[in-house]
This record gives sequence, C-alpha cells and structure tokens, in this order.
Amino acid sequence: MSPQPQAAVGAPLSRVDGRLKVTGQALYAAEHDVEGAVHAVIVDSGIGRGRVTSIDTRAALAHPGVLRVISHRDAPKLPYRDNAGSNNPPGRRLRVFQDDQVLFHGQPVAVVLATTLEAAQHGASLVKVGYAAEPPSTDLNDAKRDEPTNYARGDAEAGLRSAAVRLDLTYHLARNHHNPMEPHATIARWDGDQLTVWDKTQWVVGTQTELAAVFGLPLDSVRVISPFVGGGFGSGLRCWPHVVVAAVAAREAGRPVKLVLSRKQMYFGTGFRPAYEYRLRLGSDRRGRLTAMAHEMDAETSSYEKFTESILAPGQMLYSTPNVTQAYRLVPLDVNTPLYMRGPGHATASFVIESAMDELAHTLGLDPIELRRRNEPAEDESSGLPFSTRRLRECYTVGAREFGWHRRDRRPRTRREGDWLIGLGMAAGVYDTARMAAQARVRLDADGTALVEAAASDMGPGTYTSQTQVAADALGLTMRTVTFRLGDSLFPPTPPHGGSMTMASVGSAVLDGCDQVRRQAIQLAVGDPESPLYGVAAGDVVVRGGRLHVKRDQARGETYRSLLARHNRSHLEALGSFTPPSGPERHSFNAYNATFAEVAVDATLGLVRVRRMLGVYDAGRIISPKLADSQAIGGIVGGIGTALLEHTVTDHRDGRIVNANLADYLVPVNADVPDVKAIYLDGEDRDADPLGVKGLGEVVHVGVAPAIANAVFNATGRRIREPPITAEALL
Repeated sequence: MSPQPQAAVGAPLSRVDGRLKVTGQALYAAEHDVEGAVHAVIVDSGIGRGRVTSIDTRAALAHPGVLRVISHRDAPKLPYRDNAGSNNPPGRRLRVFQDDQVLFHGQPVAVVLATTLEAAQHGASLVKVGYAAEPPSTDLNDAKRDEPTNYARGDAEAGLRSAAVRLDLTYHLARNHHNPMEPHATIARWDGDQLTVWDKTQWVVGTQTELAAVFGLPLDSVRVISPFVGGGFGSGLRCWPHVVVAAVAAREAGRPVKLVLSRKQMYFGTGFRPAYEYRLRLGSDRRGRLTAMAHEMDAETSSYEKFTESILAPGQMLYSTPNVTQAYRLVPLDVNTPLYMRGPGHATASFVIESAMDELAHTLGLDPIELRRRNEPAEDESSGLPFSTRRLRECYTVGAREFGWHRRDRRPRTRREGDWLIGLGMAAGVYDTARMAAQARVRLDADGTALVEAAASDMGPGTYTSQTQVAADALGLTMRTVTFRLGDSLFPPTPPHGGSMTMASVGSAVLDGCDQVRRQAIQLAVGDPESPLYGVAAGDVVVRGGRLHVKRDQARGETYRSLLARHNRSHLEALGSFTPPSGPERHSFNAYNATFAEVAVDATLGLVRVRRMLGVYDAGRIISPKLADSQAIGGIVGGIGTALLEHTVTDHRDGRIVNANLADYLVPVNADVPDVKAIYLDGEDRDADPLGVKGLGEVVHVGVAPAIANAVFNATGRRIREPPITAEALL
C-alpha cells in the first residue's frame, strides 16, 4: 500500500478535549451523576502498627444523615484471589476489613456512609477506635534489609583499586508523593452481580481484573469507566484499597457509593516514590575513562509487599564501564506500598550517577560534557545488544550550543550578579522504550466519519489528541471527522497508561486498525467497475480528506461516502492490534536526553532560583509537538520539585506523615518555574514500533534534578547529596 500523506501527525495541534476541560464539561471520577449515590468517608488508623481492639460507632450512627459504619467486624469475607494481570507487587496485598491487623498509619479501619458528604465526614470523626499498638518501623536507616538483588560484570573491586581517581559517595534520596490535581475517587454501583465503578485510574483493565479477583467475579461482571484523569504521575497504576472499600460499601448498602480521598489521605491511601540510601563508588583513569562503578541501593517498601522499580538499568548501560557491581536491597517498613512515579527508578538513579559524573569531572578538571563523551558506549554493555538509535552525543552538542554552555566557568562560585551566585549544570537522562500488546477497534461509517475505541487512559499527555492524529492520517480523514474514545473496560484492552508505552502500544494498534479499514475501502473501490478507481493497483491509491484517489492523479477518485453508499455498507470495521516481537530482543531500545539548568543562589540567604532550563530529547518520532512541549515542561517542573522542594516527613514514633498536605509538602508553583525550552531531534525508531516513537513522558523527568544540583554546585561550590536542596543545606 502507498504511504499515507501525513497531515495531522507532526502538526502542533490543540487538544481535541481542550474545550471540554476548560469549560468544565469533562467528567472526572467523582463528577459522574450516578442516581441514588450516597457518600463514603474512610476512617484511618491512628497507629502505625498493631491491631484494632474496639470500634465504637454509636455517636457516628446517631448523627443525622449517617446510614452505616462498616469495619472488619461486619464486612463480608472476600476471596482476594491472586491476580497476575495487575501491577500488584509480590506479597500479600492489603485486604480491607478482613481482620483486625494494622500494618501502617492511615490504613482503612472503617468506612462511614451518609446521605451527604458533610454528614459522612463528621460521622467518620465520631468513630472511636481502640488499639493494641506496637512500635512501628518506619526509618529506612534503622531497619533490617532484605537479601539483595545483585548484578555484576567484570571485577569492580579490582577496577576500583587500580583506578587513578576514586570517589566514594553516599546519597539520601527523599520519598516523593505524586500529588496530582485530581484526588483519587471512586463511585461504585452494583446491579445484581454486575459491578460498575467510575474510578480515577491509569489502567481500566488492571482495575477491572483486580476487582474481579478481590470479589471472585468473572471478568465480564466488572466494568470500569474512566474517561478523564486529572493528573496521575503513576499514582493510578494499580487498584488501591479505597476502590475495594467503595465496592464493599455499595454492595452492603444496596446503593451506589461515592468515595473521594482527602488530600491528606492521598499520602497513605496511594503509593509514592520510595526513599533510598544509595552509595556509589566509581573509579576512572586520569583522562576520565571509567574503570569501575559499584552501586549499593537500599529502598523502602511495605512490610506486606515487595515493591521494586528499574533502578538498576542506568548504572548498567548509560556509560561505558567495564566493571560494574550492583546490590539492590529492599527495606520492609510499616508503611503503605510504594508505586511507580514519573521516571520510576531511572530518575532516582540518574540523580546519583549524574551528580557523581559531575563531581568526577570537577575532580579531573574536565568539562562535564566532555567527560560524558569520553564514556559513550558503542553498545548496551548490560546485554551486548546494539542500540536501535542512540543520539546522546547530538543531544549534548545541540544543548550546549543552544544553552550557551561555553559561558560556564568550571571554577565554582566565580560568576556573580549582585547578591546572586550564578551556576550552570547539565545531566544526561535515559528511559527504556516499553511496548506491550494492545488493541483498538476502528469503524468507518457511511457518512465518512470514523470512531476509534481503546481501553486506554489520558492523565494529561493528550492521548485523545495523539491517537486521533494517528487515526486521521491512517484513514485519510480530517481531525474533526475522527472520534477517539477511551477509558472504558468494554473497549479493546490496552496496557497500563504509564512507562511511556501508550503511544508506542496503543498508537500502533490504532494505526493497524485504521490501515485495515482503509485497505478494505481501497479493495472495494479498485474491484468495483462503477468506481473511478476500478483496475488501479491498490498500492497506488491514497486517501486524503475522506477521498480515495490515485497518488499521481488526484482527479481520479471518489469519497468514502460515495463508495460505501454504492455498496450499501453502513460501515467498515476492523480490530487493530499490536504485539511486540516475540523472542529475544535484537536491539536495546531507549529514549535519551541532555538537560541543562541555570540557577541563581542568594549568597547570604541560600535561596535557590532556577532561571532557565533546556531539554534536548532523542525520543524518536514526535507525533504532536504541542503535546510534547507540555510533557517536557511538566517533566522539568516535577524535576524542580525533586531537586529543591519535595520530601516526606514521617514521625517515626507512630508512622504518621507530618506534612501530608500541600501547605507543608511543597510542590513547584508558577513562581518556581523558569523559562523552559524543549528541542526534539528529528528521527524515528521503526525497530521499536510501527510509529517510530520511543516514548517521551518519562524521560523528560529523568536528569532534571541532577542538572539543577550540578548547577547549584557550579554556583556555590557546595555539593548536596541529600535532596531537596534547601537553604539551610547551603548556609
């Protein structure tokens, strides 16, 4: 078949759902109008470990509007079957209201149902819970470690001993919480044995499989609806206990139930980026060629599940290093289970590795970019595979030119503007190109419009828009004549909306389905004696603006509408699919970036201001430049938070999160965000997927925090290894 003209893909188009969002017509989880719904508020555990000894509900039940209080004393016993089709980590997931055990501070111990939200909230405050409390273990530094996951190549200890230059660095990386604008919320309704939930989720299929497993239901007895997600950053990648609480409450009450987590409950009701202690020893020769790296990582997880993330990958393949060892130890604590957060694993590792590379460059008197160039690998040394595409050197070159890197003085604390010390820093970033099986249903109607459906999500990157762009070009239609629908488990299944895999996976399925439908139409036309295209080779026909025509003779053709009308066809339909190649990988697939930062630090007060930032990305084909810019800005803003603001404070006496609110857990606001620019290298990666994309949403966050930290060092001469970088750390 002839390649289709590309009118929508690559164009900086506005979001197709933008008007719905700015006018308030987009419905988020808690906003669906489900008739007869009552309100639920969870009662959180007030201890960090132990068991519930009593629950006094009399005052709550006497409050006007309160209908019911449910706890382990009267909740139904649930099957909680194993669920391989989920993002549940290994272990025994939390079973709500199934026993009297308390595993972390804030664990749901009861739920109050009432006719109004206010009555439910006040009723929850009236529930008196008695405990047999035990001292919780919540301090990463004082807890027992699990046996490590190990990786090794070469002899790292020998490589370190023989190195001309050695660094031994320890970093303490704070826990970060997702803090999306929309809180997590669920509305649950039972119709006999059929369960429908309207939920904030980044994976409707995952929530569907988990609820089916928890309640012992057939998969087709559970429907999950989630058309809009108000930010997620990974927090919606698994089905949390509150979703089960809402479903239990709805079944027990015999009425639909709406449950919305408070901002405080978001800190222990959903996951978080885990805290780490990370020791890195590295050695090099006098020219800066790395001889060895030894990584030791201790990461928090819950006592009941073992959460891991891909923190090992960057240390294995980002730089050419003949001798590498890694030990990744989990530290079980009395906390709720962590979860993936933007750039999971890679962002944490990058802070350590990229800060250390900057320190090594300073020690050697080398430019940080030159040091990285000298350690650029020829292949993925963790697997021996060639890179499908890797243009990190070009990212350095373009970034240095556009950012004015030549103006950087490698001597710290030399550039000053009044009270402000000025510094420049940079870092590299990498994130693997993930692809998973996906399907999409495509229907071309007789009126020349198309409908495409997939059970995907859109937490902000613009899935509605980007998938419409792919479909419009593949079908030869305009954007306004294509409708893309997502967020319903009744639609064809797709993978989780995370890991930068949506465009590659769902987009490739959409492309396949649309290609099939377009080919069906072309075959109808070229085999129809009444068509102007009769007898034309199918490969010579393209479609543009809903009209099929000969590629080199636009006058010879006809519209979809006339073709389908003549054949009495109400529609053409196909199920598109994408499955990554089976068997061993033949390439190492990754997206890359070089991030540059300029900071100003008040020499007296220690205040840090990020003045400008630039990201240069090797991310394959860019489907939508406007959406890509939105992703890059968001990733950089999140990195500013990691570098300068965000950290969770826990009272280790009882496991309470002290700053579980947006007044005390600081996130970047408009005043913290500088001039930000993003540049995307032209190119594509057809070995990765049919669209040639490599993923963008994760890699834009990786490397941002260390670029800022390295700029702070250049400004002040102070190396901070325990982010966030606060004023007191610099004084």
